[in-house]
Amino acid sequence: MRTRLRRAAIGVATLVVTTAVAASGQASAHANQQASIPTAVQSSGSSIVGVIFRPGSDDQVCTATVINSHTQNLVLTAAHCLTGSGAGWRFAPDYHSGKAPLGTWTATGAYALPGWLSGQDPQEDMAILKIAPQTIAGKQRTLQSVTGAADIGLAPATGQSITDIAYNNGSGEPIACTTQVYWTGSSTSFDCHGYIGGSSGSPWLVATDANPRVVGVIGGLNQGGCEESTSYSSAFGNNIISLWLHAEGSPDGDVLPAAGSSGC
Repeated sequence: MRTRLRRAAIGVATLVVTTAVAASGQASAHANQQASIPTAVQSSGSSIVGVIFRPGSDDQVCTATVINSHTQNLVLTAAHCLTGSGAGWRFAPDYHSGKAPLGTWTATGAYALPGWLSGQDPQEDMAILKIAPQTIAGKQRTLQSVTGAADIGLAPATGQSITDIAYNNGSGEPIACTTQVYWTGSSTSFDCHGYIGGSSGSPWLVATDANPRVVGVIGGLNQGGCEESTSYSSAFGNNIISLWLHAEGSPDGDVLPAAGSSGC
């Protein structure tokens, strides 16, 4: 799990999500590296993004996102964030300062890809929690009916802008950064200061005419990165589609292994 303990700058900003084209591509030389790497700032957050907690604990583990599904009960994060069956893990969308205005929702299971389950393949560092419904004002509600959701998309091309919303451990407040994506080998990457432990699983969002689209989550190479200024994602392609179909169609989830060393 991402354990980078570098400085995280906090300021005041509103979330800006810019348009991007969801398309995979080859790494450029990234030759003209940004002269000034941006820093994540405090954000108003989003109803679809929140924190996840282990069963029986109120300590933040990672960040996760509600994704659009027919069942309206799926939350996307990084596979290295989870261990076990996923039952009893909890998700608090739009979390602020220890408060969960949209409720705290309990998972019934977790879903991952074969490459992660068998060997923790960094290109399959993505997982989905299935969330139980709640009774609100006398009516049974799904998570997505309360929060909305992001559509899943494919890895962005070099130069496309994304906005990542994350919760660093212990902060209780969301941060955000809008920056450009580039490729590092077979992984998508972005540069922005301030992403430390807890930011794993946070969504790389692009705007569309309808729902926002999530085109990556912090994870993958070195479980998201060894330096707080550079973050990675497994490249979204057939892998994320397979995972979504698996979670939508399988009544039984998977048992995820505890994450091994990040290699940092």
